[in-house]
Amino acid sequence: MDLGGTKIAAGLVRDDGTVLARARGPPPARGGADAILDAVARLVALLLPDGADAPGVSGSPDVLVGVGIGSAGVIDSGRGRVVAATDALTGWAGADLAGGTAARLAATGGPAAGLPVHTDNDVHAHALGEHWLGACAGTRTALVVAAGTGVGATLLLDGTPQHGARHVAGHLGHLPAAEAAGLLCTCSRSGHLEAIASGPALHALYLRLGGDPTVETARVVCQLTDVDPVAHQAVVLAATALGRTVGGVANMLDPEVVVISGGLAGAGSLWWDTLSASVASELMPALDGLPVVTATLGGDAAVLGAARLAFVAHEARGTSGVQDVPVHHGTAEAVAPLASLATP
Repeated sequence: MDLGGTKIAAGLVRDDGTVLARARGPPPARGGADAILDAVARLVALLLPDGADAPGVSGSPDVLVGVGIGSAGVIDSGRGRVVAATDALTGWAGADLAGGTAARLAATGGPAAGLPVHTDNDVHAHALGEHWLGACAGTRTALVVAAGTGVGATLLLDGTPQHGARHVAGHLGHLPAAEAAGLLCTCSRSGHLEAIASGPALHALYLRLGGDPTVETARVVCQLTDVDPVAHQAVVLAATALGRTVGGVANMLDPEVVVISGGLAGAGSLWWDTLSASVASELMPALDGLPVVTATLGGDAAVLGAARLAFVAHEARGTSGVQDVPVHHGTAEAVAPLASLATP
């Protein structure tokens, strides 16, 4: 499951990366932690109803091995708890994401009861997906940048996200940016990158510059750059701020590749060309030619990465003493969370 402030994307995933079913839906963002966790349990029931035929591979059914969740917020992945969160999800800070989900699944008595629940930040999950099957597969070091509703990043070392001592590592959007001077950030500080380079910030910038008030989203702003000079100005400013910051971080980390993901990665050639040029303008000479590439997994990235969490944990603990459960599929159209499948 990819759980954010504006959407829940989910999938039923095999250990080869095959997504058997996908779904999207809005979270109960203003309902508090209990409402969100209740929604997770209900969605599992929709994806895995009792009585359906279990799929088989070479005559053997798939088994469920775990639930993976990539969630908005600062996530303590070891304890499965939300350490901190913005107001995009009301009351989310402090939630027992793993324990609350597991308890609700156990109470249902359904096929997911007893499954281990694994959690991480949604950007880290996105990066895990891209390293498993996407744009940075096979790399030793990669910087994955997600620009959309917010701005975040993940440093991957040998495919493992680096979390930091307090689980905050990767919050690229909360680095200071000159272009954001005086602008309030979602974290309550001012002058941070996210206040100028995220999707909502880009839209707000367009309006501040005198753009058409009937334009309602950053996506539309990006589509207008050839005909609306204010849209052109806003996109260049936002992409420049992001690119300069990414270039500076690359100087510090020296990754093999930089992967750009998130909703703004598809914002169009002006955004992408400006970003790429701005990254290059900040790089030390030794980093000339650093690949800056777009993510390849699209909306599946965080779902696949969350699945990878469950598979890696399953492989680490082995099957001794673990009660895997046969898979019972819902339909591909059901609104459902991520459950991970392994072939025996």
